[in-house]
Amino acid sequence: MLKVPQHQVAGHEAGVGKLGPLVDESGRFYKPLQGDERGSNEVAFYSSLPVNSGIPEHIRRFFPTFYGTELVEASDGSGLLLHLVLEDLALGRVNPSIMDIKIGSRTWAPEASEKYIEKCLKKDRESSSLPLGFRISGLQIYRSKELGFWKPGKKAAQKLSTEEVKLVLRRFVSSNTLNDSDSKPDCAFASTVYGGSTGILSQLLELKAWFEDQTIFHLYSCSILVIFEKELALEGKSPGAQIKLIDFAHVYEGRGVIDHNFLGGLCSLIKFIYKILTAPSECKIEVSAKADQKNLTASDNAVVADRKNLSDSDNGVETDQKNLTAYDNGVVADRKNLPDSDNGVAADRKSLTNSHDGVVDDHKHITYSVNGVS
Repeated sequence: MLKVPQHQVAGHEAGVGKLGPLVDESGRFYKPLQGDERGSNEVAFYSSLPVNSGIPEHIRRFFPTFYGTELVEASDGSGLLLHLVLEDLALGRVNPSIMDIKIGSRTWAPEASEKYIEKCLKKDRESSSLPLGFRISGLQIYRSKELGFWKPGKKAAQKLSTEEVKLVLRRFVSSNTLNDSDSKPDCAFASTVYGGSTGILSQLLELKAWFEDQTIFHLYSCSILVIFEKELALEGKSPGAQIKLIDFAHVYEGRGVIDHNFLGGLCSLIKFIYKILTAPSECKIEVSAKADQKNLTASDNAVVADRKNLSDSDNGVETDQKNLTAYDNGVVADRKNLPDSDNGVAADRKSLTNSHDGVVDDHKHITYSVNGVS
C-alpha cells in the first residue's frame, strides 16, 4: 500500500488534490514523472547510470538505487500516472535529521527557456545560492521525543540568509534544542556526524575528487541529501551519516568540460563543514528565535565578529561571489537580447568558469585531514 513519505523535507508534497511522491513498505520511493522533457531526462539519466563506465563504483553509492518506472495511482486522485521507482532513503531510519541542499550558484542550464531562467534567478537571488554556491531547500532537525522535529516551511528554509545557513549547518549537529531563545549551537555531534573516516566530510571530499575530473555531465538544480540519526549518536553508536545525490531533471552533457557550477558549490559546502570541525568556538553564535517565526536570526554582533574571523580562503570565496554577481547581471542583460546574442552568453559562461575556478583553487590549497578532525 502506498502512503505519503513521513520524512520528506523538500519538493512537492502528496495530498488531497496535490501530486507528490509516495512510498511503500518494501523501501521503494515513487516519484511522479514530470510530463515534459524533465521527466524523460531524469529517466534517461537513471537508466544510464548502471552502464556508464565513466562513473566509478565507489561513486555509484551516492546515487539512489533505481528500479525503473511504474504506473501507479497518483496521489492527487487523477488516476494512473507513470512514476520513477527509487530507493526510499529514509527506510529503517528512526527520527532522522535531514537536510536537502541544492548545489550550485546557478540552478538553471544554458539550454533552458528565458522564462524558466528568470524564475530560477529570482529564487537564487532570494536565497544563499549566489553568495554561497548552495542553499537549503528543506530540512528537519530532531530535537527530542518530547519536542519532536524542528521543521521550518520549505519557503522559509529556501530564503535563509548566508549567516542563517551557516548557523543551520551548526545547529544540525548540535545537542541543544531550538525552543530556548538563548541557546547556542554546541556542535556536540559535529565530530561524529561530519568528521571521521566515514562521516559527511569524508563523503563530500570523495565526491569532490570525482567532480574535479568528471566531464560526462553537468548537474543543474541537483541536491545533496544529508541524513543521520541523533538518537544513535546519543547512545554512542554510529549515527548512520550519509549523503545522496538526488533530483536529476536538469542533467546535460558535459562535452568534455568540468561542471564548475556544481563543483564550486560543493567546495563551498565542504569549507563550511570543515570550519565547524576545526573551529568549535565558531559554534558560539548567538541565536534569536522568536516563537512566531520558524526562521533563524543570528545576532548582528556575532555575525560581525564571525566575519572578522573569516580565513583568507573565506575572503577568496567572497571575492569569487562578487564576480559571480557581476556575471549574473550580465546574464540578465544577455537574456533581454535573446535569441540574437549567443556570444554574450558564451562570454558569461567563461566568467562563471573563472569564478568557480577561483573557488576550486581556493580549496585545493586547504589540507583536509579527515583523521585529524574525527
